[in-house]
Amino acid sequence: MNILLTNDDGIESPGIRLLAGALREGGHRVVVVAPDRDRSGVSHSISFLAGPLVLRPRGDDTWACSGLPVDCVIAAALGGIPVKPDLVLSGINRGANLGTDLLYSGTAAAARQGSLFGMASIALSLVEGREGPFYWDRAVQFFLSHLDELAGQWKADTFVNVNIPNSPQGPAGFGPSFPSRRLYHDSLELMDAPNGDRYCFFHAGTTESPPQGGGSDRELLSQNLAAVSSIWIHPVSADPRDPASRFWT
Repeated sequence: MNILLTNDDGIESPGIRLLAGALREGGHRVVVVAPDRDRSGVSHSISFLAGPLVLRPRGDDTWACSGLPVDCVIAAALGGIPVKPDLVLSGINRGANLGTDLLYSGTAAAARQGSLFGMASIALSLVEGREGPFYWDRAVQFFLSHLDELAGQWKADTFVNVNIPNSPQGPAGFGPSFPSRRLYHDSLELMDAPNGDRYCFFHAGTTESPPQGGGSDRELLSQNLAAVSSIWIHPVSADPRDPASRFWT
């Protein structure tokens, strides 16, 4: 299988390096096009309108991109790499992309862009634990063991969002889920400079997912299951008269 691999954590992230190596050992042709630095939280931004992208070779079908995650997918899909991808993988992200996180996530946006091009696309995230290391090897092993099953979840006009629990034993399995609503308890620290400028220092607070009934992505993770959600890629009206609004039910 020809696989395009990207992320928003940057090309040096262990999540993308370990996944690329394991997929290649499994016999897949993997082309990595990933940002040359951390681009977390950029959502579906593009930068190529301001000037050309630069793809710098890193060897072994690997390219560091001067742009953003969505730029990486656009450049690859329009001929910037030597093969046409059968599958777009975005990740493995360092940290969760649950529910409302999808509005901000560059990881999710890269998968969304792949599906906008009609390519099967999966976003992969390793959910941070309360303490201890990230078990990247367990996440990679889990994904490789279920690659065909997870890719089979894809259908046109969606992308597949997979959140993997950060467990030393690895996930106990996976199941279908719906995106939970996330509440962010963030804050700003303000400092006024002598020249009149105001500096706003952002402090990330705790994040919670209120109980939302059975089957939410957060609930599956609490059971040490990977949560697999099918995410519609197009904006739809909340007007019930709009046929597209059925995708929200």
